[in-house]
Amino acid sequence: MKHLAAYLLLGLGGNTSPSAADIETVLGAVGIESDSDRLEKLIGELQGKDINELISEGSQKLASVPSGGGGGGAGGAAPAAGGAAAEEAKEEEKEEEKEESDDDMGFGLFD
Repeated sequence: MKHLAAYLLLGLGGNTSPSAADIETVLGAVGIESDSDRLEKLIGELQGKDINELISEGSQKLASVPSGGGGGGAGGAAPAAGGAAAEEAKEEEKEEEKEESDDDMGFGLFD
């Protein structure tokens, strides 16, 4: 990802065909070492391609990928169940606090 990010930054800066040396310079400027094998693979894959077209094609592919929420009809019942569980948790927490009181043990933490 770091190599691709540097490639895209160079593209935004006007360099439509960044070289491996260009990408290494960008990464080196922020103290990141580049992996020459991955860098050469990236350069080979993007050679002669318009980055804007690739982004557009990728966006279209991502639009078909399902994303988001947890499903249909159970949404209405979840808040009611969650509220009851939260109340029970608070009650249990209060009980635990009473049981773990220093007064009941006869000593304090720093005694």
